[in-house]
Amino acid sequence: MAYSRLSSEDERKCCWVCFATVEDDWEAKWVKPCRCRGTTKWVHQSCLQRWVDEKQKGNSSAEVFCPQCGTRYIIVFPEFGSFLKCVDTFDKMIQHISPFGVGMLFCAGVYWSAFTYGFIVVLQVMGTEEGYTFMEEVENKMLLLISMPLIPVLLILGRMVQWEEALLKLWRRHAPRFLTKLFTNVERSTLPRLPADTTRIVDPVSATRIVCGALVLPSCAVLCGNLLFRSVRSNMQRTMMGGISFIAFKGAIKMYYKQQQYIRQARRVIKDYDEDIPLFSPLPHHN
Repeated sequence: MAYSRLSSEDERKCCWVCFATVEDDWEAKWVKPCRCRGTTKWVHQSCLQRWVDEKQKGNSSAEVFCPQCGTRYIIVFPEFGSFLKCVDTFDKMIQHISPFGVGMLFCAGVYWSAFTYGFIVVLQVMGTEEGYTFMEEVENKMLLLISMPLIPVLLILGRMVQWEEALLKLWRRHAPRFLTKLFTNVERSTLPRLPADTTRIVDPVSATRIVCGALVLPSCAVLCGNLLFRSVRSNMQRTMMGGISFIAFKGAIKMYYKQQQYIRQARRVIKDYDEDIPLFSPLPHHN
């Protein structure tokens, strides 16, 4: 087939994707989709379609821009029929609603998990028979739906309150000297220095440790109550007394440990540099 001489415009056409010209493929369709001039003005329709597919990565509704001038490509699809328009609208609506649905399902799962845990705690603390009787006698069932999930929340919030730190600070400031010596085996005045107060309102304990410690507390309270207060007949009173004893014992151990750390920090010594000690060898430990 013979072709007439190319026009000046056709002579300048060069696809910036495959670098082919009009003479390389006479049947190819050309398009100038952006504000570019010169060698990046023209591109094959088929080459541009493949390039757009790579950029959209399966999302046909994603916008694509020219990599040179930043112009948004105008992508036009054939019109759907009435039925397909309804299907497409419904599909897009489901796509927008799905994240909210997943969020609601997640919240519902958390709620019912918290409700189940609160239900088990009530049975643990009050005893199986007393717990069922108590919940059956509650007239307003909505109150149970609200209060049961609050049990783990309150336990976690209570676990985050570091009352031992506040009590230990009061002890250091106002305790008589003989009590301080009895508790720490050293008088405050004999410390070489007073360490800087670096404690925080909440210890930098991991969230998992806080949650686990809070959720295990009812079981520990029941265990301590059964071991220490067997003579108490009421399950509720026995569990409360066991919980208070467990928290007090655990707090005393923690306060003692913190105070020993405080003393150890006060007696810390920075050694002179010794050239004979290798750079990465462990320094000798001095008590």
